[in-house]
Amino acid sequence: MQTPVSRQFATFALIGVGGLFVDMAALAVALHLLALDPYGGRVFSYLMAATFTWYMNRQFTFTGVSRRGAIRQWARFLAANAVGAVVNYGVYVLVLNTGPWVMGVIGLWPAVLTALLPYAGVAAGSISGLVFNFILSKRLVFRKS
Repeated sequence: MQTPVSRQFATFALIGVGGLFVDMAALAVALHLLALDPYGGRVFSYLMAATFTWYMNRQFTFTGVSRRGAIRQWARFLAANAVGAVVNYGVYVLVLNTGPWVMGVIGLWPAVLTALLPYAGVAAGSISGLVFNFILSKRLVFRKS
């Protein structure tokens, strides 16, 4: 019996929430322990989160798919999700570069929020890439043979 697409999408989205937390934690490590800038740190955190979500989706979302060729499947996952990754990263950069200006214009930009801006960018980017990533993962990475 095949899992309904709506259930797969819900599972994919929940795993994406877990990936969001992995992404933010990895970004904190990149910024504060590895001393990377927000852009390089974001590449690092994205790869950590993508690896987490690939593994979890392999185990829970797309069941019944061959478990062989994990490294190849992981590489296909990264390649297929490159569209979502570009959207995700683009939104992240947009938030970093326009967030203070937009919030300043409407009078809601206390200085303390500056430190939180990269994490807001991660969240906005993750949400924007979700649909792209689900469709491409389902059709290209976890398709049944």
